[in-house]
Amino acid sequence: MQKSTFVFPSLPVSFTGQSLISHAGVSVLTGFMDALGFGRLCEDRLGQFVPSGARHRPGKLLGSLAAMLAAGGEHASDLDILRSSPGIFGQVPSNATVSRFFERTVTNPELFGYGFETLTRELRTRAWNAAGARNPALSATAADPLIIDIDATLVTSHSDKENVAGTYKGGYGFAPFIATVDYGTGNGSGEILAALLRPGNAGANSAEDHIRTFHTAVAQLPESFFTQSGALAGEKVLVRTDSAGASRKFLWHLHSLGVQFSTSYTLPFGKAHMVDWISDKQYWQPALDQHGADRTDAWVINATEIIPLTDYPPGTNLYLRAEPLHPGAQPTLLDADGHRITALLTNSPRWHGPFLDARHRARGRCENRIKTLKSTGLGKLPFFDFAANQAWANIAALAFNAVSWLQLAALPDGHHAKTWDIKRWRYRLFATAGKIITRARRNQLLLPESAPEKDLLKLLLENTSHLRQVQPAASG
Repeated sequence: MQKSTFVFPSLPVSFTGQSLISHAGVSVLTGFMDALGFGRLCEDRLGQFVPSGARHRPGKLLGSLAAMLAAGGEHASDLDILRSSPGIFGQVPSNATVSRFFERTVTNPELFGYGFETLTRELRTRAWNAAGARNPALSATAADPLIIDIDATLVTSHSDKENVAGTYKGGYGFAPFIATVDYGTGNGSGEILAALLRPGNAGANSAEDHIRTFHTAVAQLPESFFTQSGALAGEKVLVRTDSAGASRKFLWHLHSLGVQFSTSYTLPFGKAHMVDWISDKQYWQPALDQHGADRTDAWVINATEIIPLTDYPPGTNLYLRAEPLHPGAQPTLLDADGHRITALLTNSPRWHGPFLDARHRARGRCENRIKTLKSTGLGKLPFFDFAANQAWANIAALAFNAVSWLQLAALPDGHHAKTWDIKRWRYRLFATAGKIITRARRNQLLLPESAPEKDLLKLLLENTSHLRQVQPAASG
């Protein structure tokens, strides 16, 4: 008796004309976009970028690209995956049609940018409203504001493109500024408010770029964040940055708008010795972890009266954090008594130092959002023209946000999929295969009974179907 030594079953392979769908799970995302009235909004905001008699309208172009990027595609040519399944994704635009669309965005980038910003703002408003009690706008108050993280990153370019330049890390490419919303621990991945491309040699501590990114970001917020006169209700917003955002010009600008801020701060070397005056830990409070529990090896103190601040907005406080050096960490001249000292500046109306410190340290989550944004298209900018690459970055942000809005609006609090990374969505859900059959003269999509995320698929489909019924523009 001969036994096979193969690790996996070896079956004969043949091709068929049956309607087999390799990424049928993506239909959950495209159905959610349709439920928000995506097509009608795109036609209203960006219809001028497509010829009046064209078959493929802006909604089809942008929707197909966003779905492709969310599902793991990297280039416009990856639309082939959707194009091979017209029964579920419809007639997908050709690569040439997509190319002509981006050429039109280059002719008038300001108009396209404005149209896209108003489009995503309305989509965000509808998605947040669909979330009901989970709507981030409902919980935004002066004591618990909506947190906007602003950070710069690097995107490598492997060929010559408009406005590329050398980076401080010795690479070559762009240095975009990213503004994101943080939903908080366990409430979802957050979302992208702005992704502004800049040349690779642009500085991360530019106050002007911080201000421009901030205004682009808050323009994306729903109307509830603005007064009847159109002014920003700054007390409902907190801007969180690393030390690059601690410039006096930027902080004074936020102060003039009534916006809260929390920014890392580099202690001037001349004032570092003042930490020794409060080195006795009896004056410090135990730091908190991200679950609100006291830590036994880290402390926080309000050092505003010990280390005075000069020319910063009134109400700005300086908080210090001390914790033992991590194994392998290199000591510096600013370390005190074997402890690493870090600082933050904030004008928050709350005074509990450990809470303010824990909230600021959660800024690290924005790095995950930037990593995911690169995975949904920002990491590989395909065009030579800067304006076309900016349009591509906007669509990458739309792909990211579509998944985030699906988590926010269609999943209940505490659901395990609310914290999934995009890679997990792709492998566990979007890659689910299916088959189209005709029953009672109607096409129907069959998904496998053994799908590992069958219950999640059913929940998303049911909630999306309900959203179609309650959204006023669901037929768009």
